[in-house]
Amino acid sequence: MLRSVEAISRPRSDFSKAAKSKKSRPSRKPVAKPFSIRLSEDERYLLEREAGKLSLSAHIRKKLLSDAVSPRRGGKLSRKQRRPDADRVAIGRMLAVLGQSELAANMQLLAKAASMGALPVTPEIVAALRTACADIRRIRDMLVSALGVRESR
Repeated sequence: MLRSVEAISRPRSDFSKAAKSKKSRPSRKPVAKPFSIRLSEDERYLLEREAGKLSLSAHIRKKLLSDAVSPRRGGKLSRKQRRPDADRVAIGRMLAVLGQSELAANMQLLAKAASMGALPVTPEIVAALRTACADIRRIRDMLVSALGVRESR
């Protein structure tokens, strides 16, 4: 009924061998090694200002390596990048107001009235209408560009 010391210690030695086995462990991904640099307060302020919404390390990485930079963290944006700054919010509101205005509808009504003969069309009126259309389009394009939105046409 009493087990021998050898029989009791054998499971422990089997367990130890299995724990040391490299086959049972999943391989870990290599971790990027940190690189540190000392900056003066002025240098750091300048880099932070240039970085804008990017993290300081992402900005420095982008500045040093330019096109060779690989995407980090699965391409996810940081919290700082996801939050729009005041300028982007203001530009978005201006674009919304432009979209909600009835400029396009009014221009269409003028074009329809001109084609029906209800609006006397002179070369000056045609030029003014074309200029107005071009101006509205330019304003819209500038707002969309400032927001960094890609249009799907």
